Amino acid sequence: MSITVSPSATNAGLTRIDGPAKVTGTAAYAFEQPVESPLYLHPVQATIARGSVRSIDTSRASSLSGVVDVMTHENAPRLADASDAEYAILQGPEIGFRGQFLAAVVADTPEIARHAAGLVTVDYEVSEHDAELRWDHPELYAPEQVNAGKATDTATGDADAVLEQAAVKLDRMYSTPWENNNPMEPHTTIALWNDEGLTLYESTQGVHPVRMAIAPVFGLPPDDVHVIAPHVGGGFGSKGLPHANLVLTALAAQRLRGRAVKFALTRQQMFSVAGYRSPTIQRVQLGADPSGRLAALAVDVVVQTSRIKEFVEQAASPARMMYAAEHRRTSHRVAALDVPIPSWMRAPGECPGMFGLEVAMDELAEELGLDPIELRERNEPEIDPETGKPFANRRLLDCFRLGAERFGWDRRNSRPGSRWEGRRRLGIGVASATYPYMRQRASSARIRYEGEGVYAVHIGAADLGTGTWTTLTQIAAECLDVGVEQIRLQIGDSSLPMATVAGGSSGTASWGSAILAAAGRFREEHGTAPEAGAEVRVRSPRQLETEGLSMHSFGAHFAEVSVDADTGEIRVDRLLGVFSAGRIINPRTARSQFLGGMTMGLGMALHEQSVMDPRFGIVVNHDLAEYHVPTNADVRDMEAVWLDEFDEHVGPLGARGIGEIGIVGTAAAIANAACNATGIRVRDLPITPDKLLG
Repeated sequence: MSITVSPSATNAGLTRIDGPAKVTGTAAYAFEQPVESPLYLHPVQATIARGSVRSIDTSRASSLSGVVDVMTHENAPRLADASDAEYAILQGPEIGFRGQFLAAVVADTPEIARHAAGLVTVDYEVSEHDAELRWDHPELYAPEQVNAGKATDTATGDADAVLEQAAVKLDRMYSTPWENNNPMEPHTTIALWNDEGLTLYESTQGVHPVRMAIAPVFGLPPDDVHVIAPHVGGGFGSKGLPHANLVLTALAAQRLRGRAVKFALTRQQMFSVAGYRSPTIQRVQLGADPSGRLAALAVDVVVQTSRIKEFVEQAASPARMMYAAEHRRTSHRVAALDVPIPSWMRAPGECPGMFGLEVAMDELAEELGLDPIELRERNEPEIDPETGKPFANRRLLDCFRLGAERFGWDRRNSRPGSRWEGRRRLGIGVASATYPYMRQRASSARIRYEGEGVYAVHIGAADLGTGTWTTLTQIAAECLDVGVEQIRLQIGDSSLPMATVAGGSSGTASWGSAILAAAGRFREEHGTAPEAGAEVRVRSPRQLETEGLSMHSFGAHFAEVSVDADTGEIRVDRLLGVFSAGRIINPRTARSQFLGGMTMGLGMALHEQSVMDPRFGIVVNHDLAEYHVPTNADVRDMEAVWLDEFDEHVGPLGARGIGEIGIVGTAAAIANAACNATGIRVRDLPITPDKLLG
């Protein structure tokens, strides 16, 4: 039996099922999980960027009343697998970056643990360090591959020769800063070792990925690691895999077998051990004929990684498929520095990479005297330029047309800096958005009929606040043709059927497909009048429809800004995002996701920047007082809309991911609007007032 999901009028706008529990404070997050007589951990962190521990004195901390244990590399349990340097916590005296964990104090209260940690003294053997990313860094190298398994370099034709001969040339440098994820709930772990194994209450984007990553580190069978995370207070990629804080907590719990140990990172600690987006330096070269059609395109990107573990942001990758150009070249080069380990942050690769490309397209349009939307129309590819495959569903131009009409694009001043309102200069900008479609096949779902009309639906998915509790309940109800009140969904526990990570905008597509397949099997085997106890468990089916096709979502961002002529203060008056992302399962939660991404894009454009002091290898603005993020006052009006569509290529669910495309292109649209308002082109984010005082 094949079931095609089609949202009912009742369920399409279903309000958040977990909403009442969250607003009344009864939804238990990781730190709030009930455990008996918990202990509390506070770490000691390195205050040098590179070197080793010569000696460490824990005597004053150990003698403090209420301290239960002080753990260092000299007494910590040995890990079964310390090959991953991020997880090799307290396995030796070497120091790879400032902020690395060197010791842990476990005490009866968090206050005692923190005070005692301050009493630990460390004597260092200091080595020379390098914490500064430069375009001309002498030790740049080409990695074997970049994030998501993408190729480091690509080349088609002879881009350099064609660029040299092009009638119209653009050669510009752009940069995006170091950015840190700052979800409302910090990274948190409760660890408990007992005869049954290791139990982890964890703030994570995937209970099963945590189990699979951590089990070999401690030499445990995966079934002996139990991970629980029913509610997560945001992640944005930073909780996609476990970090050092989890390993440190588990090590402490291993020494104190039978006692639960709690550890929640402080806001300051998150800037060094929870991942971040690498800064990027981008050289974008475009070569076009006088009509604006691209003949050649080249994007070269320099990023950083930690010397002790490689992670390479794939920032050049979106340029490979975005616009038609017969001759193309892209490259990634990396500097391995004595800095914390970068990791996933919402739309890795596409988010920073589309900033340089989309501002460059705006600059080319200006050079040619063309409307920026018209330039993109003239370079719309018929097939994927990178793979040669036909696009399954590319409606970028439809997004631009709908957005231009809805936003009032015809009000844009063709001469930058010519539109005024009092002391403020006004401008409008636009940029494209894209994100690849991903659906991971490893998820499974179990459906059991409990009797009296109630169906239990089990899958080990995660809800970061994105609406998973609601959308999966909705999908299950529609597939089984019952009311949502008849579904009892369980997620966020590794004892439930396997579910992939909530990342890559793949969650709903992956988990929903598994539930849909399980519902189809249930109806085949048990019909519409099942007996109590009837049950099926099904893995997400293979997806043949996408083979031979290029699968992406697209969007168009429109921004209107005003800039104070005297102070350079920039205000974003309006933001509009128009998206093509397949079927929208739930408009309420989808709008929240789109607007959330756009808000982060606004922060990227105007505020977010982790400032590295290379003398000491430390991010100096490591708190939310100085690391600025957007607030309500920073934008007057935001709107997200989408095309009404059903993508038949992605299976009967018809939906592609929406979690990340909202951030892609937003910063470029704002930067382009700022130039339209002032005539000043800002190529280095964030856009601060000093940069708009020409």
